[in-house]
Amino acid sequence: MTRPIDDAHTLRALHRPGNPLVLANAWDAASARAVQEAGFGAVATTSAGVALSLGYADNEATPVGEMLDAVARIVGAVDIPVTADIERGYGLPPAQLVERLVATGAVGCNLEDSDPRTREMVDVDRHADFLAAVRAAAGADLVVNARVDAFIRGVDDPLATAIERSRRFLAAGADCAYPLGATARDDIAALVAVGPINVLFTRDTPALPELAALGVARISFGEGIHAALAATHARMLAAIAAGGSPYGA
Repeated sequence: MTRPIDDAHTLRALHRPGNPLVLANAWDAASARAVQEAGFGAVATTSAGVALSLGYADNEATPVGEMLDAVARIVGAVDIPVTADIERGYGLPPAQLVERLVATGAVGCNLEDSDPRTREMVDVDRHADFLAAVRAAAGADLVVNARVDAFIRGVDDPLATAIERSRRFLAAGADCAYPLGATARDDIAALVAVGPINVLFTRDTPALPELAALGVARISFGEGIHAALAATHARMLAAIAAGGSPYGA
């Protein structure tokens, strides 16, 4: 399956600092359709949600073929652009990664700068070269969101590291940098000064209007919605198992 290059242009154009693209992440065809029906302009997958729905753990435990098949099913379920969380590429060389991802119909991707299996940060030059090779292979057909893991991997001075890496990855061809775990208003403001920034929305981040006012270009929910629904499901099952009603009193 392929999507018109216009879908990549559409997705890229939705990254507007001050009027950000908001992505309610999906993990299967049904959740993707729900995102579209709610009026969102694009769908983003969550690697954790997809992995769990397929019976695997997150962090590249899913066989790459199964992950890409799941992305293709999501693409086939909606009429809006889809961007896929593909962790660090599942060990595929950049050209092969792009070829296989584009074949699903996805027009965007997240790529992480730490090893999902070891949690170790990847050398900044090595990852910048990886992103540059992805850009060279994809041309304009793929919107690349470069995840920066400085805030979640315990590095010294995570803000300075995130700023440096965001700058490097944008220069290498990424469309947006994604400093995962940046929640403080001042940190986000400093990162926005570097270029287009994606913020993961959590209970600790500023509200959506404030993130927009800070100049954030993209806001996503990651695995948050999937995790919240899973918790609700678990509570309902516990109520049934205890002989009660899953719907409350």
